[in-house]
Amino acid sequence: MATKLIIGCGYLGWRAAQLWRAAGFQLAAATRSTARADEYRRGGVAPIVADVASRQSLGCLPDAETVLFAVGYDRSSGVDIQTVYALGLQNVLSALPPTVERVIYISTTGVYGSADGRWVDEATPPDPRRDGGRASLAAERILTQHPLGRRSAILRLAGIYGPGRVPYLENLKRGQAIAAPSAGWLNLIHVDDAARSVVAADRWLEAQRGAAGPHIFCVADGAPVVRREYYAEAARLIGAPPPHFVDPPADSPAAARAGADRRVRNARLTGELEVKLQYPSYREGLAAILCSGGGY
Repeated sequence: MATKLIIGCGYLGWRAAQLWRAAGFQLAAATRSTARADEYRRGGVAPIVADVASRQSLGCLPDAETVLFAVGYDRSSGVDIQTVYALGLQNVLSALPPTVERVIYISTTGVYGSADGRWVDEATPPDPRRDGGRASLAAERILTQHPLGRRSAILRLAGIYGPGRVPYLENLKRGQAIAAPSAGWLNLIHVDDAARSVVAADRWLEAQRGAAGPHIFCVADGAPVVRREYYAEAARLIGAPPPHFVDPPADSPAAARAGADRRVRNARLTGELEVKLQYPSYREGLAAILCSGGGY
């Protein structure tokens, strides 16, 4: 059975790994941490200790059919986000063995920038306004220019949420103000549906041999929600008072995110990739997390 190599086997990558493992694939994953390497080994994933920011550390990547690049940005690493996302992907592409048939790159809908509440999709021209979106778009272009890009997919993910990742829960529990705008659209994808999207993209790419890529898919639940409604539902589910908001500092990440007011379509995800979402909106996702205590 072919091997799947995961670069960035964290919140999303680990769940994709478990889906592939259940389907009988062999798995390998790169990590900077020897402790995480031991965890991977116990979970049936062959670990490689490597750092995408260091080309020299990537010299022993194993043979694999599919490579998933799902590296998150660790602000404590001391390395800037452009180096991690763009140069990191370039380093990995340069180090891959010739057995690799396709790459799945985890990007972000942050490449679109502000849309003043309008809908965006794969055909919308990118116009990133934040460092993360700029770095992700630079990485997309690196993949596009690489020979493997023709056989690869770019998944532009909306905001990932899931167990342990529901923001401002402590504020809601304590009745404290949320330092974020109450208006503007949130675009979301539950982490389990994001993992299913990765596996579906891999399967789709295998069936589409010869179709020139990279192929771009927006990975969102397709049911945007205004921020105040999202947090009101979270508060209701945990039995907290309705949320109240204060304006964040103008130069804060929360203010920057609010400036990118857009709604993300997912027609290509559910149509071409045939992903059937387990959590088609924030309501089902929050209920599954908070009614089981998974958001704490």
